Amino acid sequence: MKIIVTGGAGFIASHVADAYVERGHDVVILDDLSRGKKENINPGCRFYQCDIRDTVAVQRIFSTEKPDAVNHHAAQMDVRRGVKEPLFDAQVNIFGSINLIEAALANGAKRFIYAATAGAGYGEPREIPVAEDYPVNPITPYGISKHTVEHYLFTFHFLYGLEYVALRYGNVYGPRQNSQGEAGVFAIFSEQMLAGIEPVIYGDGSKIRDYVFIADVAAANAAALERGTNEIFNISSGIATTDLEVFETVRDLLGADAQPKYVPRRPGEIDRITLDVSKAERLLGWKPAVTLSEGARITVASFQNRIAESAKGVS
Repeated sequence: MKIIVTGGAGFIASHVADAYVERGHDVVILDDLSRGKKENINPGCRFYQCDIRDTVAVQRIFSTEKPDAVNHHAAQMDVRRGVKEPLFDAQVNIFGSINLIEAALANGAKRFIYAATAGAGYGEPREIPVAEDYPVNPITPYGISKHTVEHYLFTFHFLYGLEYVALRYGNVYGPRQNSQGEAGVFAIFSEQMLAGIEPVIYGDGSKIRDYVFIADVAAANAAALERGTNEIFNISSGIATTDLEVFETVRDLLGADAQPKYVPRRPGEIDRITLDVSKAERLLGWKPAVTLSEGARITVASFQNRIAESAKGVS
């Protein structure tokens, strides 16, 4: 199967592209490199540097490649930037997505896999864990724009028969994560402690999140090529973890002598969320396999290796 993966130079989608290549698929990467890195791109993929809002360029790439499926991860992913620049957020996440959907339809693609968001979409839930049929009440422009695309996918399926799968991610973590990206707390704590910087926790450390390791996310995207047609799925671990627990896990793995600095919460952050992932197990044939302790060990080691390699390069 030929698959165009947008955002494939970034953290999550580069792992998805790797999983597709490992399974023998023909993978094409489309990324503007505004946040992604060329070194993340699997050498077995063809790469186009392109902004998903560029209608002419996107149509040219799709008409050249004629993909069977599209896996769409490229996005304005900074919640805080979305709050400050809601128009830019909508231009990238809504207009850019529609541009890709239309190109997919025009060039014969049959399936569209969309990386949605859970926490930013559901808003502050009254009860947890949250299932897919829970009311979607985003409290940030980012949450609004990411959720809006789900409606477009449903409409394009209804009007034109385009198959889709929407994957609402929890807090994804793992190697290649950028500390400047969304939900990058493992990366942030690792980089701060390795650099000898006082780690910062926004709030009192009690905020609850639902973390999922990147390999499990890649496996969900692989399953979505054949299963879960025209459905929306929560993809996470279903386990509640506080900010302080993540901090302590990273600190222990690094053997660091650090205490966090507590500062006020940022606008738009929810207090607590965990996800019900039973639908994904039932219909997608997927469930998380990597524990937080194992995923944290792999992730922290990757940051140690990255810094060691950088030090070699400097010397």
